[in-house]
Amino acid sequence: MRAARLMSLLLLLQGRGGMTAAELAKELEVSERTVHRDVLALSAAGIPVYADRGRSGGYRLLDGYRTRLTGLDRAEAEALFLSGVPAALREMGLGEVAATARLKAAAALSPGLRDAPATAAQRFHLDAPGWFAGGDPPPAALAPLARAVWQDRPVAVVYKERQRVLEPYGLVLKAGAWYLAARADRRFLIFRVDRIGEIGVHEAPFDRDPGFDLAAFWAEQSAAFTRSLLRSEITLRLTPRGLRMLRHIADPAALDAALASQQPDGTVRLGVESVEVAYSQVLRFGPEAEVLDPPELRALVADAAARMARLYGPPQR
Repeated sequence: MRAARLMSLLLLLQGRGGMTAAELAKELEVSERTVHRDVLALSAAGIPVYADRGRSGGYRLLDGYRTRLTGLDRAEAEALFLSGVPAALREMGLGEVAATARLKAAAALSPGLRDAPATAAQRFHLDAPGWFAGGDPPPAALAPLARAVWQDRPVAVVYKERQRVLEPYGLVLKAGAWYLAARADRRFLIFRVDRIGEIGVHEAPFDRDPGFDLAAFWAEQSAAFTRSLLRSEITLRLTPRGLRMLRHIADPAALDAALASQQPDGTVRLGVESVEVAYSQVLRFGPEAEVLDPPELRALVADAAARMARLYGPPQR
């Protein structure tokens, strides 16, 4: 840990020209006393670091000195490509590796470009979880799974009270939830990480299929899952405004088929999860949609319309 911290301190000084002990302590998440000790250790190792006295002073490297420790190792290079999702990196146990990679990349830039990472961070930020998501801790299985994914090592897990051996190919963060793409029994499947219980990582790596495309596999599985939820169909007659509202109300997986079914009078057939879910969707149309089928949904919407009419109608005497 200390060797990594010393390297980070050195790269910070190289990348930023000079920093106070307080600034270094904040960046490295240590005390100022630890910073002073680390600077002495660097100096004893022959690194030309010195202290400027005064109110604007701080630690600096001798002009012209550049470390050769800027080469990225494999883990740092891989983590660098995920650095736009810092929360995900921390949950996978890669926060420190990514931070070192960013420091090395910044130190390798020419002096005129060293403010580029800070400039980008001030202007763009990715917040992956959905709104109103709770602050739940990451699943306990996530960090060991991430290591197994990087190292192509099989894992023995308990999933839904069943013992399974999986070949973990990739991790996906979707709306704040983590999913594992893995090969099991010669098939590629999706597993929700927070439902994985006990986990053990095998030592011997598995032979990874070089043709596996994680993004394409996830897109295919997501589309199939969404389609599988659309177990029912309803028939609506929509006004022109209702037809414009359709793309904002219908499930994306059902939209194309609904538009293809459109009749001249605005009638469409729409795939839905259930009558209960369809009821909440249809209410969003307001007076721009009439339910033609099924009868039970038409009755539910008619009852809602009657109750709303009583609420908003003239006061009864």
